[in-house]
Amino acid sequence: MLCLSSVGKTVKNTKKLRTPLEVVQKTRSLLLYSKNSLDVASQMTELNSLIKELKLILYGDDDSEPSAEACAQLTAEFFREDTLRLLIIFLPTLNLEARKDATQVVASLQRQPLPSRFEASRYLEANLDLLEILVSGYDDPQLALHYGRMLKECLRHQIVASYLLQPSQLEKLFGYIQHPSFDIAADAADTFKDLLTRHKSTVFESLSKNYCWFFSEMNEKLLKSANYITRRQAVKLLGCILLDRSNMSVMTRYVSSKENLIILMNLLRDQSKSIQIDAFHVFKLFVANENKPPEIVSILVTNRSKILRLLGAFTYTDDDVFETDKIQVVNKLAVLELQD
Repeated sequence: MLCLSSVGKTVKNTKKLRTPLEVVQKTRSLLLYSKNSLDVASQMTELNSLIKELKLILYGDDDSEPSAEACAQLTAEFFREDTLRLLIIFLPTLNLEARKDATQVVASLQRQPLPSRFEASRYLEANLDLLEILVSGYDDPQLALHYGRMLKECLRHQIVASYLLQPSQLEKLFGYIQHPSFDIAADAADTFKDLLTRHKSTVFESLSKNYCWFFSEMNEKLLKSANYITRRQAVKLLGCILLDRSNMSVMTRYVSSKENLIILMNLLRDQSKSIQIDAFHVFKLFVANENKPPEIVSILVTNRSKILRLLGAFTYTDDDVFETDKIQVVNKLAVLELQD
């Protein structure tokens, strides 16, 4: 006698599984149908299920790891027929759970093993306008974090970084970092940091080419911001940029500016100890510079007693590197003399 539970298992096991190509093609078909049909609601349940199936293929589940062959097939099909564009454009029409799944699908597609990653890079190079959609996603509180996650994953590709490091795109990110919503501002700042630290040669090229514009924006909009979080993130990022060996010539140029020095000296006096520490790690570069311009020397000598008192009040004894650097800065300041 066959029990009901066995019947259930038999029916379940006879269900035909779709191939990765079929799942992508069906997803694309439904997205296109939604674009041209007024009866969108009747299709959404199946579309949500398909997106979840895409995620399952790419990530696997508790019982099985993802198949490399299946992931490669899915990735190739996604970029072959522009399904990535459709998924990004129609993200606002999905429910919250489907948006999360779609975000994870887009993220996984960017970090597939080679040669699939090359396919993603080539696709984005040919469709750079999609990055405009992702960046502008920060305008919508409901979509900002989803599009922000996608944007950060796309930054794995150097061509994407090169595009976003153009002043026209950087200017948008400078604005989003100052967004009144903490979550959006923090996510945009995280994207900004990734952009300026991931692809070092591309970052150096951009900073060298757009030096005056970039650091003017950085100083005025971020380092001088009245918002504590904005100032803290900015001065920490500034330290990461200037202390990177690949940006040596940019750093030398930065620490030769009296305007930059004045900003850092003001940040040394910030009420936040965290900002003081991060500001010190940039300020020490001005002092360590062996080829200080006369105006830099003049400012340091004129304000020497105040700076030494301020540094003497820094008692972060749990950080040995900080204490060592502080001693070196104090010693260099003590013997600094005005130049003719």
